[in-house]
Amino acid sequence: MKSMTVEMEDNVGALLSVLDEDIRYVRESLVRLDEIRALVVKRDQAGLGRVLDAIRSESRAYSVNESKRQSLRRAFAGLMDCSVKEITLSRLEAGVHGDLRIEVCRRKAKLKSLTSQLKREYARTAALLSDCARFNSVLLREILHFGRAGTITYSSDGARRVEGDSVFVSMQL
Repeated sequence: MKSMTVEMEDNVGALLSVLDEDIRYVRESLVRLDEIRALVVKRDQAGLGRVLDAIRSESRAYSVNESKRQSLRRAFAGLMDCSVKEITLSRLEAGVHGDLRIEVCRRKAKLKSLTSQLKREYARTAALLSDCARFNSVLLREILHFGRAGTITYSSDGARRVEGDSVFVSMQL
């Protein structure tokens, strides 16, 4: 039977691989958000479809990494005699020493930096998409005159005529 220290070191080594995959995934997500914003601005529907398909595919593949992380958290919880919810990188960092501690600390710092950047880029993408939706709504409302009755006048022979206060296309030269 392995000693607790050797088992802990083995699990930390496996966790470092999982964290490296997390770092790669977050970096790829940042690239995808940039691609989405560029394709929205260019109005490239086909490109957006390809990017969204790639995101779905990567997400399914990444779920394997999620499973590995949860399995390792359960193992650490058993080794550290605490609940799975209490297992964090900070707690793990305090429980290991030497080079492993340095490596856990590096991965934690990198993930913290990348997730902060991901939150900002996500907010930028959400704002762009929200502005596009708002602009499209305003444009459609103006084109189709939603919510405006316009001015109704009657000619001397009783014919009804609706006049809008704006014209989408003027035919005057």
